[in-house]
Amino acid sequence: MDYIIAKQAAQKWGCSLRSVQEYCEAGRIPGAMKPSRDWLIPADAEKPPDARVKHGKYIGIDTNRKRRKEGNENE
Repeated sequence: MDYIIAKQAAQKWGCSLRSVQEYCEAGRIPGAMKPSRDWLIPADAEKPPDARVKHGKYIGIDTNRKRRKEGNENE
C-alpha cells in the first residue's frame, strides 16, 4: 500500500494541513497512522465529509433568551 503525508493530502483534497491532521486525530481517515512526526495516509483514501453544521439549526441554543432578557429589562 502506498502512503502520502498529510501535506500532500491537503493539497490533493484542497483543504488545510491542520484539517487533515484533525481528520487523522479523530480517526476519520481509515488506515491513517502516525509512526513518527508526520501522519501517513493511504494514497487512495478519500476526503472525509465535512461534519460542520450547515443548516443553521444549532442544538442547545435558546433563541428566546434575547427576547426574555429584553422583557425583563422593561418590567
